[in-house]
Amino acid sequence: MTETSGALTDVATLSFEQARDELVRVVAELEQGAPTLEHSLALWERGEALAARCEEWLLGAKRRLEAARASADRAQGEVH
Repeated sequence: MTETSGALTDVATLSFEQARDELVRVVAELEQGAPTLEHSLALWERGEALAARCEEWLLGAKRRLEAARASADRAQGEVH
């Protein structure tokens, strides 16, 4: 998992790509089987947080695209 000085990086600071890549690693580790139940639960919780972060980025990107399209449509309407 992403670490800085031994501590997990705050999910809220991760880019989409960083969160996605770490989520892939977390899922792979869960699939291999963690050594303890506590570790499995920690991985699961981290994975949930990473998935939510990816969803935030995707929803933000969707809103930006919709705004850009609406702006382009308005601009085209003014030209015609």
